[in-house]
Parts: sequence; structure tokens; C-alpha cells
Amino acid sequence: MVFVWIGFFVLIALLLAIDLGIVNKKSHAITIREAIRASVVWISIGLAFSGVVFLIYHFHWGGIGVGKPNAGIDATSEYITAYLVEKSLSVDNIFVIAMLFRYFRVPAEYQHRVLYWGILGAIVFRGIMIAAGTALVQSFDWIFYIFGGILVYTSYKMLFGGDEEPDIEHSKLIKWVRKVLPIANVYDGDKFRTTVDGQRKFTLLFLALLTIEAMDVVFAVDSIPAIFGFTHESFIVMTSNIFAILGLRSLYFVVAGAMQEFHYLKMAVSIILLLVGIKMFVHNLVHVPALASLLVVVGILAGGIWMSVVKNKRDAREAAAKPSDDDPAT
Repeated sequence: MVFVWIGFFVLIALLLAIDLGIVNKKSHAITIREAIRASVVWISIGLAFSGVVFLIYHFHWGGIGVGKPNAGIDATSEYITAYLVEKSLSVDNIFVIAMLFRYFRVPAEYQHRVLYWGILGAIVFRGIMIAAGTALVQSFDWIFYIFGGILVYTSYKMLFGGDEEPDIEHSKLIKWVRKVLPIANVYDGDKFRTTVDGQRKFTLLFLALLTIEAMDVVFAVDSIPAIFGFTHESFIVMTSNIFAILGLRSLYFVVAGAMQEFHYLKMAVSIILLLVGIKMFVHNLVHVPALASLLVVVGILAGGIWMSVVKNKRDAREAAAKPSDDDPAT
């Protein structure tokens, strides 16, 4: 099993090296065309890895999935479900990242660098959280009720918590970082450290990076328990999580300006979290097949996107039919 884990992390390291060392070697503003192309590549890689998951569990590479009937099909369904849920939850993450970039006035050509290193940090922190979550799930059955409660509460906040923006200006984290670290209120290209009046200080780019890392940890508190609602396999939880966040950088540049177009996506995600929370509460009484979970998640997400598209078209027709104030007929 160790060799399977090593192979996975070697693959991730190779992909990240290609991304920053070759494809995005020079800092530049990411165009929509570049972002769409990169998003398609990352999503294709993430979904294609489900084939690797099938092979690993079907042929029990490294002793994984031994003694489980239909291990390959179930593992593949669990991976795709977890990947889709994590990808959907990243929409809110993208919204907060966009706000942070606006607040710190991060130049467009350096945003990809911040997101790149933010992803590396997220992989480390999420790895630690997933390892801890796996240990808890395997040792204490009652942790499912804790995770279920977190998801139900998160669902409630998403449905009824309104759309209030985080108060970045009065963030305790930012105030604390400014107290403990020498922060210069300047940018020095894409550097995280600079020299001001003969003193080495961290730039605003580094402060933006730290803030994004902290926000990702907060989001992981919601997303990781959701994944454990579909699978107890640490390999599936880890791989689906990492592949979902690997494409977050390019996805940000695609949807950051159009997030509000998907009006019902947040509702769809909140319904999924609610159902997963309920599933965790009754996990000792009801067994939901992995394929059934996948179909439900796909159906709810597709329904949310379809309803959003219908609403956008209806709003466009109403706007076109509404008389203009300059119309002499009015």
C-alpha cells in the first residue's frame, strides 16, 4: 500500500512541477482562454484518475480493497462522488478568494502564483486533517454523529445564512499576523519577501497567501467530513480532495466573474450536505450503495445548474421585454 501512496504523490509532484515550471514559468495575467483550457485539463485528469482507482481496488494493488465484493466499482463511484462534492464546495472558496484578491489589490499577473503556493499548503493541511479524520472514523463510531452535525449546520448556514461577505477589514487573523510578522504594505513583483529601509520584511503577497491558506482550512472543516459521508477509504478521501483543489486555480479565473450566474448551485450543494449529514446519523441503520450516492449527487447538482440556466434565460427575456426609460412610447 505504501507504494500506491508514493506513486500518487509522485504524480502530484510531477503535475505541479509541469504547471509552475513549464506551463506557467513566467508570472502573467491568466486569460479566460488559458483558464478554460487549464480547467478542462485538470478536470479531465481528476476524472481520469477514477480509472486508476478502479484498477487499484479491483486488482487489490498494495492490498487495498481485499475482501470487498465489487471493490473496483464501489471505489470508483465513491471517488467520483467525493470529487464532485469537493468541486462543488469549492465555489464558495472561489468567492472568498476573489474578495481577498480585491481587498489586497493583488495584481492579476501574480494571482496564479499565490494560488499555486496556496494549493501546496492546502495539500499539506488537508493531508493532516484527513489522516486525523481517518483515525477518528476507524476508532470512534460516535465521530460520525459529530461530522453529521457539522454538515447539517453547514447546510443550514448555506440555505438561511444569507449572502453576507466576510469582514476582511476587521479580520483577527490579519491583525494577528501583522503583529507577529514584519509585513510591508508593498508588493515587490512576485516575491514574498522584500527589503524596506534595510530590513527584511514580508510583502502583501505573502499576507494574501497566509489569509487564503487560513480560509482553506476553514472550508476543509466542512468539505472533509462530507467526503467521509461517502467513503471511509483514506486513499479515496485524499485523492479526490487533492485532485479537486488542484484545478481550483484555473477554475477561479473561469468562474470568479460569473459565480452569481449559478443562483441555485449553493442550494443544491446545501441539500447534498444535508442528505450526507442525515446519512451519517443513520449509518448504523441504513446502507446506501456507492453508485446510488453518486447518482443522487449528480442529479442534485445537475438540477441546480439547470434551474440556474432557466432562471438566467427568463431574467434575460424579462429584461429585454421591459420598456426602456428612453422609449418615447412610455
